[in-house]
Amino acid sequence: MKPEYRNKKIEAHIRNLISEALQKIKEPEFDPVRNFITVSRVEISKDKRYADVYISYLGDSETRKKVVELMQKYKGYFRTYVAKNTRLYVAPELRFKEDKGIEASVKINKLLDEISKNENHEENN
Repeated sequence: MKPEYRNKKIEAHIRNLISEALQKIKEPEFDPVRNFITVSRVEISKDKRYADVYISYLGDSETRKKVVELMQKYKGYFRTYVAKNTRLYVAPELRFKEDKGIEASVKINKLLDEISKNENHEENN
């Protein structure tokens, strides 16, 4: 099996496991935000010791940063969950990061909508 293919499978599996663990966590801090957190992607290092987990959250930038900090606070719980449910020799250290890709795509769509409205308005005049 090619290493790239194996890494992609591991990344997808870790992403699913973190999503599962997020739904199972019983901490009251997660109750208001649990349903709005999305694990958008996971990137694992070549030696499989580190995994960058990209989190997206619908809300303002302050709340997004707080959600990433909250995930970082409970990274031990998530790493233990991943370790118990994978067959890796060493469970990767999870590093949670904010994913700005969804926010950027929403901004681009808004700009494209404005441009098309302006073009339609100019054609009508």
